[in-house]
Amino acid sequence: MQTLLTYLQSGGTIVWPLLMLAIILWYSLGYRYAILRKGLAKKNVRLLIDLYAEQKWPQPKGILEEAIMKADALKQQGLPELRRHLDEQFWVYQKEFKRYTVLIKTIVYSAPLLGLLGTVGGMIETFDALRSMNMYTQSGGIAGGISQALITTQLGLVVAIPGMVVSGILNKRQNNIEMELDQIKDIYSSKVANKQVQK
Repeated sequence: MQTLLTYLQSGGTIVWPLLMLAIILWYSLGYRYAILRKGLAKKNVRLLIDLYAEQKWPQPKGILEEAIMKADALKQQGLPELRRHLDEQFWVYQKEFKRYTVLIKTIVYSAPLLGLLGTVGGMIETFDALRSMNMYTQSGGIAGGISQALITTQLGLVVAIPGMVVSGILNKRQNNIEMELDQIKDIYSSKVANKQVQK
C-alpha cells in the first residue's frame, strides 16, 4: 500500500484526476454490463416467440422476453400501425442501452491527453532543474520530473486502453441485442400484416 501511495505521489497532481476518471469509467462500464447482461438470451428470437405462444415461460427472465411479452400484448390489442407502437415501447430499452456511452467515450479519449499534460508538467520540472543545476530539489529535481512524466503517461494509457477494449465489447453486445429487438418488431409487424391480407 505504501509503495502504491509513493508511486501515485511521484506522478504529481495529475494522478488524482486520472484516478477519479478511472473510478467513473469503471462504474459506467459496470452499469452498462449489468444492463446488457439482462438482454442476453440463449435461444434465438423465433424460438422464444414460439415458446411464449406455447406458454413455456410465463415470467420474463431478460429484456428480450420482456420485449416479446410487450409486443404480444400490443398485437392482441389489434392496434393500427403496430410497428410504430413497437418502436415507442422498445425505445425505453435503447435509451437504457445508450446510457453512459458518451461519458465512457469522453473519458477514454481524454485520459491519455490528461496523462500527456502530466508528461509536459514533468518535463518542465526536469528542464527547470537542469537550468538551475539543481539535481535534487524539494519537488524531486531531474529524477522527480522524469518520474512524473512517465507515471502520468503510463496512468493515462492504463485508464484508456482497458476502457476502450471493454467498451468495444459492450457496444458489440448492444448491437446484437438491438438487432434482436428489431427482429421481434419485424416478426410481429409481419404477423399483423399477414392477418390483414387474409381478411
